[in-house]
Amino acid sequence: MSTDITHRIAVVGAGPAGVYAADIIARSEQGEHIAIDLFDRYPAPFGLIRYGVAPDHPRIKGIIKALHNVMDRGGIRFIGNVDYGTDITLAELQQHYDAVIFSTGAIDDAALNIEGIDLKGSFGAADFVSWYDGHPDYPREWPLEAKEIAVIGNGNVALDVARVLSKHADDLLTTEIPDKVYQGLAASPVTDVHVFGRRGPAQVKFTPLELRELAHSRDVDIVLHAEDFEFDEASDEAIKSNNQVKTMVNTLTNWLVEQEERDEDPQRQPASRRLHLHFLHSPVEIVSGEGEREGHVDAIRLERQELDGTGNVRGTGEVLEYPVQAVYRAVGYFGSPLADIPFDADRGVIPHEAGRVLGEDGAPLPGVYTTGWIKRGPVGLIGHTKGDALETVGCLLEDLPSLPGRGAADGAAEAGDIVELLESRGVQTTSWEGWLQLDEHERALGEQFGELPDGTTRERVKVVERDEMVGVSRQGSAVRV
Repeated sequence: MSTDITHRIAVVGAGPAGVYAADIIARSEQGEHIAIDLFDRYPAPFGLIRYGVAPDHPRIKGIIKALHNVMDRGGIRFIGNVDYGTDITLAELQQHYDAVIFSTGAIDDAALNIEGIDLKGSFGAADFVSWYDGHPDYPREWPLEAKEIAVIGNGNVALDVARVLSKHADDLLTTEIPDKVYQGLAASPVTDVHVFGRRGPAQVKFTPLELRELAHSRDVDIVLHAEDFEFDEASDEAIKSNNQVKTMVNTLTNWLVEQEERDEDPQRQPASRRLHLHFLHSPVEIVSGEGEREGHVDAIRLERQELDGTGNVRGTGEVLEYPVQAVYRAVGYFGSPLADIPFDADRGVIPHEAGRVLGEDGAPLPGVYTTGWIKRGPVGLIGHTKGDALETVGCLLEDLPSLPGRGAADGAAEAGDIVELLESRGVQTTSWEGWLQLDEHERALGEQFGELPDGTTRERVKVVERDEMVGVSRQGSAVRV
């Protein structure tokens, strides 16, 4: 990087959205004259890819490799283990940087306002995902006591949660799951996991890859219900015009046919676990048990829906009840407010115009930007995140001539070094070099685990405790299992 730095930019949030934004800035025509610092509250980078995607997901490695290559190229400084709003404020960032981009994502569960949602045994899917992904700020234990479980939602997260709940723990040993997660899943008594979607098979929100992954689980039967396979005019049009919808509907209908053939085979031994996919079911109430089970989930009631011709649904009045002892709502993520930054509490996003954060008066706040899910809401895949970052960075670069230029020689003293400031406050920051050390440490833990029954080995074992992550990143430590 050139020493002729004219501007300094901070990006808060080192998930895909933040990395892509930093990368676009670094590769721009002005990039060699811009110093970019990428902050994250976690000691390790990659955000949702490390802490929000199922560990057996086949796309993880490719995405992390791409993000790793961006950071490993140089030109972007990673500063981890820094909690915005506590360790550093907006005013302090603005003293050190010409512009700040917020890419903090959406990590909370969206609300589901039905009776019984607060019973014991009712969980948010995002919390469960954080547990099985070894999030440093979540409890190490999870109450896996239910034999029958309901998952509400028809998106990719719902399928991830259902797959992890129904899968045999030994089949997850090839992944990076922490030992506590493996032990918890291995002790689970689960026999049946029910996934409930409000609309029909042609309106599901998951993708073909996530759907096909369900069929790869050993000793788990996928169970479908013929009465749920309803299609209207809009469904037929979607199947004709959208290859993704066509692929998923074909997959589901093929599974239904195979299931009927399977059920007619008297020689076939049923699997020890079942994963049920239900469509046209809208949750109405989570039912409490009685006696010793009072206050605990005992069943779920849902109203059967019917398609209205447009792909939307309406209630039929028929209420169905399924016995379950746990319910996971996977109805979407929701953003969290940030200190000193405007926030739309209804939508869970930062108000903006093309990425320029808007103040209470509706005018852009000078030098404050946003990108990713905290900007547009928790929708879209990685491709959308790249396009989103491109829009935001385009606005920032357009504004660059009017920004203060704290990287210039006469502003160097004012800029100072943010790491020195944080360390003086007792904040133990982590770096990209520290992440490489932690990455190597986790891989060594995987090697020490030994050979698995199928002859493979573990690629890594994820370190969970924040203090241990920071210790390894900053000083190194003896490898231990």
